[in-house]
Amino acid sequence: MRRAFLPAAAAVLLLAACQPAGMSGAGAGPQAVPAASGQRPTADPSFYPAWSRSATIYEVNVRQYTPQGTFAALEQHLPRLKRMGVDILWLMPIQPIGVKNRKGGLGSPYSISDYTAVNPEYGSEADVKRFVDAAHRQGMRVVLDWVANHTAHDHRWVTAHPDWYVHRADGTISNARDNEGRETDWTDVAELDYDKPAMRAAMIADMRWWLDRIGLDGFRCDVAGGVPAEFWVTARRELQASKPDLFLLAEAESPQMHTAFHATYGWELHHMLNQIAQGKQPTSALDAYFARQDSAYGPGPYRMYFTSNHDENSWNGTEFERMGANHLASFVLAATVQGSFPLVYTGQEVSMRKRLRFFEKDTVDWSGPSLAPFYGAMFDLKHRNPALANGPWGAPQARLRTDGGDRVYAFTRTRGANTVLVAVNFGDAPAHLSYQGLGQPGAYTDWFAKTRVQMPAAGSLDVPAHGYRVLAR
Repeated sequence: MRRAFLPAAAAVLLLAACQPAGMSGAGAGPQAVPAASGQRPTADPSFYPAWSRSATIYEVNVRQYTPQGTFAALEQHLPRLKRMGVDILWLMPIQPIGVKNRKGGLGSPYSISDYTAVNPEYGSEADVKRFVDAAHRQGMRVVLDWVANHTAHDHRWVTAHPDWYVHRADGTISNARDNEGRETDWTDVAELDYDKPAMRAAMIADMRWWLDRIGLDGFRCDVAGGVPAEFWVTARRELQASKPDLFLLAEAESPQMHTAFHATYGWELHHMLNQIAQGKQPTSALDAYFARQDSAYGPGPYRMYFTSNHDENSWNGTEFERMGANHLASFVLAATVQGSFPLVYTGQEVSMRKRLRFFEKDTVDWSGPSLAPFYGAMFDLKHRNPALANGPWGAPQARLRTDGGDRVYAFTRTRGANTVLVAVNFGDAPAHLSYQGLGQPGAYTDWFAKTRVQMPAAGSLDVPAHGYRVLAR
């Protein structure tokens, strides 16, 4: 999704439509809403691929990843990503980009002119298949960004099936529309009409092509809230005939999306962390957020939490711009809270401080200060400690009472004999915390220092300024 090219009002409406209702104020997260049936999404483990129970995800900006911008060059990074603990590679769209009404020199990857082809700038179909096979040999899964809302204006459907598109009053094909039905300024894409059953069937067939021919493991579905929910339910059912352990991630935030999707975006927490990092909200706001999440979602769904992604980086700024010195503390919290399915975006592991251009070539500078040990340690903890497992396999969250004030937040998650204690400090000064009510006292390992720490039921804990402590047992 490219929020920068919606009018301001339309951008808010689209974001709100993809997320629960109730957004108010700049940067404020929307409130969650209950599922239409009054029931929370399922916590049945059989709904989720067993391989995903402790999975992490990494977004790959193929164009900008290497100077070549090809899959052959990208393949060389697979061993490094595996060492960092990445389980799922999410590829931004890799199909040919439309020429008609193209934005910029290279165009948007989300303006697709052929769903079942590979952008020749990235390589051949054989190159993609080789990359996917290599990722599988490393034990990683690969999902493709799927743009179901709209196509490029020179997609073959425009001439072969013009009735598959939304039309203006004068009979011309509409640009992409927001969820209120109003045209956006995404002039490089044409809005599809989901009232057309033949188009729906063709869309699912094109998705299946990637599963059968390339061996993909699933899809991240762009602006998923802009497509009728029943389409996604049908697509999931039919695609699972080809891929029983299919994985689906929705660019949307509502409990209803989990009738089809395993994971949804956690925009509300992301916006809240931006505000907390900047000192514009107290950490106590997190309590109300987690209560709403528990009420609306329950213990089943995977919630993709993040400090950056391609939209945030290109349009709203890097995590360094938005979160400053608190960007690592924010990620620690996002990667360890209940329901967390943590994301790292291209270049975060080398402290990338630039906004990658969206319509032009703009290669990541891989020489920046490495944060791979940090992100790798967080992913390793998720893999090793059952309390941090995804969805129904993970542990509930309990607030740890401290005297740290409104810049500190601490909690525990316990599953059986396993506990993770997390304390983050968004303040400018080190925090010497007195705490009480630790339900699992005893010996812990400081996950980053690799030292043993005795934690009584009531005691104290030191947390650096703009820092974190993660203790595990």
